[in-house]
Amino acid sequence: MAKLSDLYVLPLDDWIEVLVKDWLVPNFRPAFRAIQWPVDQVLNGIETVLLTIPFVLLVVLAGLIAWWVAGRGVALFTVLSLAFLDLLGIWPETMTTLAMVLTAVVFCAVVGIPLGILAARSDRFASGIRPVLDIMQTTPAFVYLVPVVMLFGVGMVPGIIATIIFALPPIIRLTNLGIRQVRGELVEAGIAFGATPRQVLFEIQIPLSMRTIMAGLNQTLMLSLSMVVIAALIGAEGLGLIVFRGIGRLDVGLAALGGIGIVLLAIVLDRITQALGDPEARIRASGRRRALFGRFGSRRAERMAPAGEPIVDEPTAGEPTAPRHLR
Repeated sequence: MAKLSDLYVLPLDDWIEVLVKDWLVPNFRPAFRAIQWPVDQVLNGIETVLLTIPFVLLVVLAGLIAWWVAGRGVALFTVLSLAFLDLLGIWPETMTTLAMVLTAVVFCAVVGIPLGILAARSDRFASGIRPVLDIMQTTPAFVYLVPVVMLFGVGMVPGIIATIIFALPPIIRLTNLGIRQVRGELVEAGIAFGATPRQVLFEIQIPLSMRTIMAGLNQTLMLSLSMVVIAALIGAEGLGLIVFRGIGRLDVGLAALGGIGIVLLAIVLDRITQALGDPEARIRASGRRRALFGRFGSRRAERMAPAGEPIVDEPTAGEPTAPRHLR
């Protein structure tokens, strides 16, 4: 029995090539360069900062941020992981990869969260964007590279643009889901008390859906890291390039170095972003901040008090006011 392809073959590949090469690239090259400019500026800024800060200072800052957000265990793991990556001799590549991931996450958040909010407010927009997100999530990562190279060339910025396209859907979907899951009674109560739609969004819906939104940001972060190795195929640098070189030379050790760096970086970023989206972790972090600032505030008051004058603590309910040395 004859098949349709025996009679006629649809030349879709030729049509797409003519569309991209002969029409899209020549006519919209200034637009593609304009898209590259902000990505390049953010990437260069983050990478310059990460590579300029001394190693010890950056490790201490990362440890303090991890302790501030996620607690002592994550802070210790962060410090040990960064120290281990430096011992492996891949510190510059790690910072380049971190700059790429942070750049991609910044643009995904800037684009994805507003689109998710708009999808939560409009069923028609949500229905229209759903097939686009399905295509973006189901298209293999390697397929993104061909149109990106055709439209933007090769290098770091095209790699980040491919990463943004690949990692964008989760934050849009989960922002939409989180806002839709906010109880309608709370929204109605806010409106009844005279809140504007903007106040309802920023003071009721977004705070109550923050856990789901942060889960979307976490998934976007993980997808960005998974795209690092693939982006190395079109000129992106960092740990992905180490893995790519190891594969090309059949050097298992070199590929393992890049893989270990990506895994440790992924675990650190995953734990910190998970803590940001966990209400209990935020409460514990708030307690650590109050304890830290309270201790520093007491010491500062002691240093600023005049000589010979006793320090008086702020009284609590039912507690008499008295000098500290008399209590």
